[in-house]
Amino acid sequence: MLRRAVSLLLWRTLALAMLLLGLIGIFVPGLPTVPFLLVAAWAGGRGWPRLEQWLLTHPRHGPAIRRWRDHRAVPRNAKWWATATMALSALLIALSPAPLALKLGVPALMLAVAAWLWRRPER
Repeated sequence: MLRRAVSLLLWRTLALAMLLLGLIGIFVPGLPTVPFLLVAAWAGGRGWPRLEQWLLTHPRHGPAIRRWRDHRAVPRNAKWWATATMALSALLIALSPAPLALKLGVPALMLAVAAWLWRRPER
């Protein structure tokens, strides 16, 4: 009984934390919204079904969450925005006084993410 309560609390905490990061992502350029909402819906499905249902039926973000769940699909405009944001981030890192390992490693990771992203279906 206690184990179930702790598990429920942890799932709900994760869902709320991801929901909060998604909300912040609406206002902070470069911070994505939908990936955090995907995790919030996933965690909500394990510990907070009403939150999961609310996210799935949300008029703005619900379709993206359902599209990902049903088909692992990412719309083309989201791919372009993500790619542009990663390219801008790579440029800013290159122009910063960051260590060389960071200047090489982060863009390499973003390139791998972009390659993976563009391989996702669009519908």
